[in-house]
Amino acid sequence: MTLRGRCLTSPGGPGGVRMIYEIATIEVREGDAAAFEAAVAEAVEIFRRASGCRSMKLERGIEHPARYRLVVGWDRVEDHMEIFRASAGFQQWRALVGRHFASAPEVEHVATAIQGF
Repeated sequence: MTLRGRCLTSPGGPGGVRMIYEIATIEVREGDAAAFEAAVAEAVEIFRRASGCRSMKLERGIEHPARYRLVVGWDRVEDHMEIFRASAGFQQWRALVGRHFASAPEVEHVATAIQGF
């Protein structure tokens, strides 16, 4: 880890490999927030068992309470896009939460560029 100015930068985790994060922005149907959150809570074990999955959290918008961000830590993009998406776990995930989607989620992958503190 190196120090640049007042921010820390990191070449990655163990072995220099960075964890990547899937960020899925999910709009939930009106009146479905509680049921959606319950379904995501039920799905935690699906992610815990997924190959290459290291973390998972659901964030809810303050200004837009029907907008959520699912943030999942993966070892590699391929663990999400190729392995998880082809698994029975993905089918279980979508069966639990899909009916609550107001529209298709927007998904992107990011890696930490600077860890400030």
